[in-house]
Amino acid sequence: MSKRSRLRDATPRGMVLAVLAAVTLGVAILSVAVSYDILEPKFGAWAVPTVVALDALWVVFQATEILAHNNRARAARVQRAGLALTAINAAIPTVDLVLNRTDGFDLAVIITPIAVVATKCAWWLTLPSLGRRTSADTRRTLDDQRQDVADQLERMEADAAHRIELLAVATDLERRVAEAETAYRQSVLEIQQTMTEELHRQAEATAATVAAKPLPASVAAIPLPELGQWTPTAPALPGTDRHTPGTQVSALPGGPGTPAGTDGGTPSRPAARAVTLADLAAVAGVPVPQPDTPLTDRQMDVVLRHLRYSDDPPRSYRRARDDFRRAGYVGSEERVRHAWGALLAAEEESGQPEDSDSEDEPADAGA
Repeated sequence: MSKRSRLRDATPRGMVLAVLAAVTLGVAILSVAVSYDILEPKFGAWAVPTVVALDALWVVFQATEILAHNNRARAARVQRAGLALTAINAAIPTVDLVLNRTDGFDLAVIITPIAVVATKCAWWLTLPSLGRRTSADTRRTLDDQRQDVADQLERMEADAAHRIELLAVATDLERRVAEAETAYRQSVLEIQQTMTEELHRQAEATAATVAAKPLPASVAAIPLPELGQWTPTAPALPGTDRHTPGTQVSALPGGPGTPAGTDGGTPSRPAARAVTLADLAAVAGVPVPQPDTPLTDRQMDVVLRHLRYSDDPPRSYRRARDDFRRAGYVGSEERVRHAWGALLAAEEESGQPEDSDSEDEPADAGA
């Protein structure tokens, strides 16, 4: 095999071992030279085989340790022997340096023990990492596997970098969106706070007004107009006519002051809605009178007015009194007579004619 072919087939493991072998051989030669200079004055010619044997065995033990590969059981003995020879080869120049070199120091004597120990440590550190010698096919297979692992690791590193960049951008966007949402919600809350304070002040004023002036239930029952269905109408209230001011009207359609049909070619207008007891109470500004409940003077006036004008012609005192009792309203006879007299007095002042059953009125009706 040519030199070029051997270089082409060289493996990284072989190159590392070759470098270590060259270093070991150089250190062994240096150790032989230094040890010979130290031992030759005492042993003469026997110094040559002694130092050569020590360094040769040291190199052989290193080579044997290589051949043992990763089999620690096989390499244990030569490792121990190599350590012993390393100690001996390093001890010879060290002892001579300590005992006999009082007049000066030789650089070779100083370097030799250091080089011997360092070389042994290099073998001890390097060999376990080199592994066993493998064939070219196995090395190619292992290289492909290592390359696959390296590619996967690089892809993972790139994916992680992309993920980190994406998360950084997303974090910034989320922060900006959160700040905008927070500012919007803060403005909404400020507006709601202002409106709530205004409404609270208005509610307190309204509550005070409601407590002082309670509204009857009929006010809440007033229907509200709807778009497209509203017409300008209003219910007829007892006491006045919208068309003839100061004229008394009946609480029922067709009563006095309310035309019911056509007279002398004058078109009739629609009959007014019957005024209820709640309507009269709302106009008078009093709560709606309830049966079996003591009535105030104004409530009794509302009830009697409603009973009198609920028929055409208006009811007499006797009929109104009987209907008052049958409806379950509470009031003494004296109070009823007094309220009835006040009602008739109001009729006389407004100029409305009395009912046809005047003989049933109390004697003191006008009092």
